[in-house]
Amino acid sequence: MKDLFGSPGKLSGLLLRIGQCLFAAASIGVMASASGFSSTTAFCYLIASMGLQVLWSFGLACLDIHALRLKRDLHSHVLVSLFAVGDWVTAILSLAAACSSAGVIILFTRDTSFCRLQKQLACGMFKVSVALAFVSWFLLAISSYVMFWLLASV
Repeated sequence: MKDLFGSPGKLSGLLLRIGQCLFAAASIGVMASASGFSSTTAFCYLIASMGLQVLWSFGLACLDIHALRLKRDLHSHVLVSLFAVGDWVTAILSLAAACSSAGVIILFTRDTSFCRLQKQLACGMFKVSVALAFVSWFLLAISSYVMFWLLASV
């Protein structure tokens, strides 16, 4: 099996997983601390999707740490298949949540001027949360791409 950047059981894979987990957790934290987020379904979906991404990335980061400590190889066909499917599912959910939330923010700020009329909404925090979600998705997309190529090389 190929040794690619971001492979499971490698330091680069661990750093990708930690980045995914941290950016997703930051997105959750910023969105949950913003007033008025719960009135919009897309923002609630973003929190749920990022929560799933935190759990998935944290679990795989722990597995990477275990593999690095014991010098184990995580490139078995079954594990790579599981990682690939999990990465692709969470990547699709995260991209859908980030895009839908970004669409709502554009609607609120540019199309309807809802943010200017409703001063109690924290629209700036919504934007930061969505930007963090896109960064987290980008890191997950890299992992998904690597898993795809690892799965193809089996």
